[in-house]
Amino acid sequence: MMRIGTSGWQYKDWRGRFYPPDVPHRLWLEHYAAAFDTVEVNNAFYRLPERATFEDWRTRTTADFVVTVKASRYLTHIKRLHEPREPVARLLERAAGLGRKLGPILLQLPPTLPADPAALDATLDAFPREVRVAVEPRHDSWWNGEVRDVLQSHDAALCWSDRKGRPQSPLWRTAGWGYLRLHEGRGTPWPRYGRAALDTWTARLAEAFQEHSTYVYFNNDQGCAAVADAVAFAHLAERRGLTVGRAPARLPQWS
Repeated sequence: MMRIGTSGWQYKDWRGRFYPPDVPHRLWLEHYAAAFDTVEVNNAFYRLPERATFEDWRTRTTADFVVTVKASRYLTHIKRLHEPREPVARLLERAAGLGRKLGPILLQLPPTLPADPAALDATLDAFPREVRVAVEPRHDSWWNGEVRDVLQSHDAALCWSDRKGRPQSPLWRTAGWGYLRLHEGRGTPWPRYGRAALDTWTARLAEAFQEHSTYVYFNNDQGCAAVADAVAFAHLAERRGLTVGRAPARLPQWS
């Protein structure tokens, strides 16, 4: 099944576009979870929430909801994947508050970090096998066979990503599941994606993963573009015969 969502849900300019004007901010997560069945939590990158926060998200969302967690920058940007066991253990201890709603962990690597297959292997080895991990390198030196082998050996997904309609990595399938992030489109109004770009990505996912699990997150939050594009993506994926989780039929308009 393909789960489609956005990278975060707490954006002020979504009020009146996605969130009804009369819904208080404290209930936005409930409103989001009624529309989508997954979200990618980016704020954990800047400050890892306490376990109680993850527990709160678990109790406030629907039974089928899945939360993807972006790993703390302490692991990826400060430690730069070295000595990973303590930060990984701390992340997992807190994220365990989500229970069965914990989805993949995203490791977004800094663009200044060149390939280090040994450090990546040790980091992935620190995660239990049952925890799915997606890796988003951002330095061109990572695109080599040794890195690909490390990802495959841990069933870790290479995070496919897009900026302005262009893939930011090779389209390797390194796991029995897939992960795609869409950061910025070339459509109008900015930073929307055009229909052709979205349909190209649905075709790539359909060819590579078919009915295997995939996670798709839109990170172009400005102007509620992420929600609008997630809705459009869900329709296009269904037209290709893919099984899609919960998504709105359209972007609501509130007066």
